[in-house]
Amino acid sequence: MIMKSILPKIIFFGTEKLSLIVLKKLVTSGYDILAVVTKPDQPSGRGRQIKQPAIKIFATNHNIPVWQPAKLSEITDKVHSLSEKPIGVLASYGKILPQETLDLFDPGIINLHPSLLPKYRGPSPIEAAILNNDDKTGVSIMLLQSKMDAGPIYSQKELHLTGQETKPELHDTLANIGADLIAEILPNIASGELSLQPQNEESATYCHLIKKEDGLIDPSITTAAQAERQVRAYLDYPKSKITVEGHTILILSANVAQESNSPLYVTCQDGQYLSVRSLIAPSGKTMSSEEFIRGYLS
Repeated sequence: MIMKSILPKIIFFGTEKLSLIVLKKLVTSGYDILAVVTKPDQPSGRGRQIKQPAIKIFATNHNIPVWQPAKLSEITDKVHSLSEKPIGVLASYGKILPQETLDLFDPGIINLHPSLLPKYRGPSPIEAAILNNDDKTGVSIMLLQSKMDAGPIYSQKELHLTGQETKPELHDTLANIGADLIAEILPNIASGELSLQPQNEESATYCHLIKKEDGLIDPSITTAAQAERQVRAYLDYPKSKITVEGHTILILSANVAQESNSPLYVTCQDGQYLSVRSLIAPSGKTMSSEEFIRGYLS
């Protein structure tokens, strides 16, 4: 653990699972978290009951104040009331922060982004790396600016990919790599010892917000390899959907095959097959391809 006397005091912004992994690392590393800023509680599930973000529950259990502003301007007076100007840390908060909020912090707000910027600016860099069959990805620690993911970079760390990663697996791996990196370099950022490197705007690429309809697989225009990557990239959300002999299923795992020996070997645009290994049936039950064939196709 780094000496507590040299650790900067932090206001932490985050809402998603990645945020929680980073916050836990900062807490166990001895950082003083003055407050956690997260989205307001939201209705969830079929009953639409109000649900607290997991990061709020963690912060409350560790006696960290939680701010849930509907508008970020609501935190301005709270930050000004602090005895010293804190550093901001953001990981998967879910909103673009205005310049007025960025200016509340010194040297600003430090952001963890799960890609090797300037590649894959935007909300779905992990899925994009899988869909595009990249051989590497990584994390970037950057100084946040009002333009999305365009700020200068403090540090990056690469991760080589096997081509078998699913979104949940890769998400957690990158979150832990990023959490370790940001915990290590924050003191040098706060002291001004770590220099910034501007991003190359000409090399910037962008990824889009994933929607539910993106999960639909049309094998007539999709190769088997593309479909298999989609299954892995969308395993968390929205999951890959396909119709087999009139039954719509959600695919949990699949592989590419050269020959067909089952109704769950789906012919794709390139003449190869997407072999479905496990799935969620129309009943909502998770099952193997063999169980589905016995229950629905026999």
